[in-house]
Amino acid sequence: MKSFEERLIDSIRNVPDFPKPGIQFKDITTLLKEADLLSEMADRLYDYYKDLGITQVVGIESRGFIIGSILAYKLKAGFVLLRKAGKLPADTYEVEYQLEYGTDKIQVHRDALKPHDVVLLHDDLLATGGSASAAIELIQKFEVQQIHVNFLIELSFLKGRERLPKVDSLHSMLSF
Repeated sequence: MKSFEERLIDSIRNVPDFPKPGIQFKDITTLLKEADLLSEMADRLYDYYKDLGITQVVGIESRGFIIGSILAYKLKAGFVLLRKAGKLPADTYEVEYQLEYGTDKIQVHRDALKPHDVVLLHDDLLATGGSASAAIELIQKFEVQQIHVNFLIELSFLKGRERLPKVDSLHSMLSF
């Protein structure tokens, strides 16, 4: 019988040359449609973070919204959206960052977090660390108590972890 991690790996679709030639895209939509895997993954992540006093889960657009909102629900925490530039309606903080294949900007509402918050930042993938670094920089603007960071997948050969600002904890469920 396969382990949970082996079943997760088997459920992730590899899409070559997306969004540009040379990129091996890890597509989690095939994992998300498997109810038993989605449920077990959410339960395991909840167990990992349940005793840390998380008050807000922050999800990075857009795949970070999926598991991030599930975690917020399970942790009885709020959920904060980090969105691409121009998508949030009120006053925002903004950070520009490098992608593996260009640049982008993310924003957060200026009233999204408070200094007493303990934050769990969630995204589906850590590659070069560009979007995660920008997200951490945005969260740090609020001078929150703690920042914990979670990824479903880490592409460790790209060394994105080494480029991230210091956080209280960093956990990846799978590493390739």
